[in-house]
Amino acid sequence: MQNKKILHVITISFVINHFFGKQFKYLRTKTNNNYYLGCTPSEEFFQLSDSLEYTPFSVNVTRNISPITDLVAIYKIYKFIKKNKIETAVGHTPKGGMVTMIAASLAGVNDRVYFRHGIIYETSRGLKRLLLKNIDRLSGTLATKVVCVSHSVKKISEDDHLNSPSKNIILGLGTCNGIDTENKFNPEKQNATLIADIRRDLKINEKDFVIGYVGRLVKDKGINELIEAWEVLKEKHQNIKLLLIGPIEERDAISEESKKVIKNDPNIINTGFVLNAAPYFNIMDIFVLPTYREGFPTVSLEASSMKLPVLITKATGCEESIIEGQTGLFIENKPSDIIEKIEFYIKNSEMKQLHGNNGRSFVRQHFEETKIWDQIHTNLGY
Repeated sequence: MQNKKILHVITISFVINHFFGKQFKYLRTKTNNNYYLGCTPSEEFFQLSDSLEYTPFSVNVTRNISPITDLVAIYKIYKFIKKNKIETAVGHTPKGGMVTMIAASLAGVNDRVYFRHGIIYETSRGLKRLLLKNIDRLSGTLATKVVCVSHSVKKISEDDHLNSPSKNIILGLGTCNGIDTENKFNPEKQNATLIADIRRDLKINEKDFVIGYVGRLVKDKGINELIEAWEVLKEKHQNIKLLLIGPIEERDAISEESKKVIKNDPNIINTGFVLNAAPYFNIMDIFVLPTYREGFPTVSLEASSMKLPVLITKATGCEESIIEGQTGLFIENKPSDIIEKIEFYIKNSEMKQLHGNNGRSFVRQHFEETKIWDQIHTNLGY
């Protein structure tokens, strides 16, 4: 049995369940490793530490470019590594990766893993794009292993020379953690009373056709185009609802017109942030993600596992998340195409059911979380 000390570093506690879930607990059945998690402090960060079995380490890692804060974070991580004799340092996302790879290199850690969850500069331009690309390149250069969460991310990494291709690793078909298909995202194991209560509270009845979305409501996710498509769909079809699970954010903000429509249309339900989105999938008929940029869209796996057809763009990482014409359909970032593909499922209920069932089988076969954790153990050695 191994007995290593592993430090992961992330920026915000919101991603803990998505990036790790019960990964540390599972890996402890194969090793005697100690898992530490560095993160900007929050109540959630400390609350999750017992159930997910990690030792919390408070360090302020911002998502924005902040040289002084970043230097302080690098110093704190360096000191933590030295004090606790960390043997493997794992940095997630560009900022978490950068500060961790620098600190771990300075501290003499030989096993440095960078999780490239996406290509952050993909939708940026000019000087900002150059800066973000070089931050990613620095992390990749200092890492000894780079986990690309999709084949698309790996290709861009190689085309843009972000690090030596020999460092790149993909876990199966892609993803950073997989999902819990057996319990959390199993439509047969949802609380029927809770779902009925949610339906009642949101004023959604059984006859409504519900178009669903889960995630941040921002421009990069294609929310403006989705709202434009909705404005046409609601005039053509009765008993349809648009269910948006997630907060409207000011960073990468959607248009004022989209905000106005979301706020004032009684058939658009915006829940804001919810701690557990799983039961809300049971209320949806289809899932739509008209995104411009992803690394690997875990939320599309969650929707498929809940037997929903997935409509998604061919943005980076998305092509691996569905099988076209079997578990969902690819869409363009255009309202007209979004309308056409949504109407396909409105008019073909049997295809909606078939694609939903196929989607669950696809995700269970390739993305069930324990299968991914086994690959982490085998390929990354922790």
